Amino acid sequence: MLTNDTVTISVRHLVEYVFLSGSIDVRLNTVETMHEGTKAHQRVQRTYGEQDQKEVYVRADIALDDLLFVVDGRCDGLLATGPVMTIDEIKSTGGDLEQISGDGYPVHWAQALFYAYMYAKEHEQSSMRVQLTYVQTETEQERRFVREVGFDELEQYVYEVVARYAPYARQRRRHERARNESIQTLDFPFEAYRAGQRKLAGAVYKSIEEGVRLFAKAPTGIGKTISTTYPSIKAMGAGMLQRFYYLTARTTTRAAAEDALLLMKSKGLHLHAVTITAKEKICFQEEVRCDKEHCPYADGYYDRINGAVLDLLENETVMTRPVIEAYARKHQVCPFEFSLDIAYAADAVICDYNYIFDPRISFKRQYAEMKKKTALLVDEAHNLVDRAREMFSAELTKAPFLALQRELKGVHAEGYRTAKAINDYFIALRKRSDGAPHLVENQLPEELVALVEAFVPAAEQALSAGVGGRGGGLLLDTYFAAQTFTRTSKLFDERYVVYTELSKNDVRLKLFCLDPSLLLQQMGKGYRSHIYFSATLSPVSYYMDMLGAGEDDYTLSVPSPFSREQLDVIIQPLSTRYNDRDASKMPISELIQRLMVERPGNYFVFFPSYAYMNAVYETYMELMEWRTSAGDAADVEILLQKPDMPEEERDRFLESFQAGSGKSLIGFAVMGGVFSEGVDLAGDRLIGVIVVGVGLPQLGVERNMLKDYFNEQGKSGYDYAYVFPGMNKVLQAGGRLIRSETDRGTLMLIDDRYLQPHYQRLLPEEWKG
Repeated sequence: MLTNDTVTISVRHLVEYVFLSGSIDVRLNTVETMHEGTKAHQRVQRTYGEQDQKEVYVRADIALDDLLFVVDGRCDGLLATGPVMTIDEIKSTGGDLEQISGDGYPVHWAQALFYAYMYAKEHEQSSMRVQLTYVQTETEQERRFVREVGFDELEQYVYEVVARYAPYARQRRRHERARNESIQTLDFPFEAYRAGQRKLAGAVYKSIEEGVRLFAKAPTGIGKTISTTYPSIKAMGAGMLQRFYYLTARTTTRAAAEDALLLMKSKGLHLHAVTITAKEKICFQEEVRCDKEHCPYADGYYDRINGAVLDLLENETVMTRPVIEAYARKHQVCPFEFSLDIAYAADAVICDYNYIFDPRISFKRQYAEMKKKTALLVDEAHNLVDRAREMFSAELTKAPFLALQRELKGVHAEGYRTAKAINDYFIALRKRSDGAPHLVENQLPEELVALVEAFVPAAEQALSAGVGGRGGGLLLDTYFAAQTFTRTSKLFDERYVVYTELSKNDVRLKLFCLDPSLLLQQMGKGYRSHIYFSATLSPVSYYMDMLGAGEDDYTLSVPSPFSREQLDVIIQPLSTRYNDRDASKMPISELIQRLMVERPGNYFVFFPSYAYMNAVYETYMELMEWRTSAGDAADVEILLQKPDMPEEERDRFLESFQAGSGKSLIGFAVMGGVFSEGVDLAGDRLIGVIVVGVGLPQLGVERNMLKDYFNEQGKSGYDYAYVFPGMNKVLQAGGRLIRSETDRGTLMLIDDRYLQPHYQRLLPEEWKG
């Protein structure tokens, strides 16, 4: 009978927790990090006899003091080899099987011994044979290790392993009780709901309850973060959820989610939440090289991680980056991998979209039962369309293979041969192009895929032998790119094209995902509910189409909580089309200068590209210089966004927007950049936004491929490729202005297309006057 102290867990999860040891080493998939090789498993299973069984489900209840463990799993094989039944556990690897020391790895024996115990207990067997079968995925070489174990020995072993997991299980039980009690008494953390906020929160709760997707267009200033996290937490208290992921594209929106959870913590909420920061940002080392020779936080990581996790969970709740870093230093563990390990135990995880939707880096240890109790809260969901295209696309270039061909010659024969074969393929491709700058094809390049599949194990062998220098260098980077390419090739279908770009010095071939909707559906499959929300999820039919909505999914459009009187919208019908941009520089500069004189204060001016922004900036500075000499200039400070600004520089840029400084401030920035989304400058910190153009992406081969594809699907290809993504950037940029009930401001839209019905329809009602 299940009780509140029942721990339901898979065999694999349990034994990996207890037996995982050693160091982090991302250089290659070694024998020590055995992976699931479906083909290798199936090949071994096809050799079984008629009386043998495969994928056999086994389960056992194991009572230990105050806990009842319900442990289950599927053993690869149950072999009727004689009077004693044999459990066969298959492990596959791309590494060298001769590297296996002794008779195999303890974690693999533990998994097989658990299966043997569970089968023996159910079928009253006095002893069992236990077999580990190691398979090399490329050569198909096999190594086997066999033991015969009595039932009493199996039972003693199983109880010893469970006892090592029990402290963690008890900690989780204590936490869940405290969490659920705190949720029951948790009220909405503000005195009252804003207009539309209760409606959004109710829709989120109902979507989680019914297990469907919700596509919510909720305007800036409504309080979307609290309106999605609070009902999710209440659904957790009602037993519908065990956790939720708050998915974002930007650091600024991650901070909003942390603030919401910290606010609810101050109201009594006891919830484990972790923020995952990108490895490059949180790494303690000057150079990100994840191997024990280079990094003390990687060396012996798995020997220390369980103690670090228990310590953190016992003493912290909202685990932001500084908290993770402090405990990582205390226990000398990699802060990035530490945050990932904490994520499997947390009630809420704040992270980038990639950790759920990107097949290369998504959470690998999420089991089906975990997903059924998990909701996805996708913030600024309009960003997911293009991000998904990146996740599901892959590219290779010729240059690294030429460099490796030279580097590996006489050093590693197979690595040299396979790198040369890929370089030769690219040479032949250039000849076939007959001087064309690019090629677009609908068929997967099977020959290249086969060559890359041969390169991957050769690169693994070379890396294992220490070729490529300390850390792997070019060889390691090219190996990862090749792995991504082969993985993506298996996704290739009619939603893809092969795009080849040819230049004098290089060849770039890209498997380009045109329509990510089906793959987003597949990667998100199994989660209880998806909540997609944004102020600019418009037109909602486009985003539902691109994000993989189903027939039963909900939509919600919440009106703006602010009055039209708060926003003064000015449309200036000036052409900003590419061919007219040179002529538009001075008129735009004069419009900005006039606004500074008539309505002094802090402004953002957003442009569709850096080139256009820089051109207008130079013209405006010249105008300012001329006006100053004539004694007719406003007192204005100018800031200019630069590509790839470091975080500290971005913070200084925003901190310059202060109220009451006595002079005007203009921030020149690009639409779709770091300052056009997630920036909250309330009150007089920002009194105006000028948007130059309608945000259309630059005309190019890839955008035109999108246009042609969606035209063929019977949709408006130009809208899907250019207009909808462009106008979304406009809406995001304009949304920086009115952030609270007391804000007032001026929004100037510079482009004659804003007067056309097609573009007018895409503007919010409060922008139409």
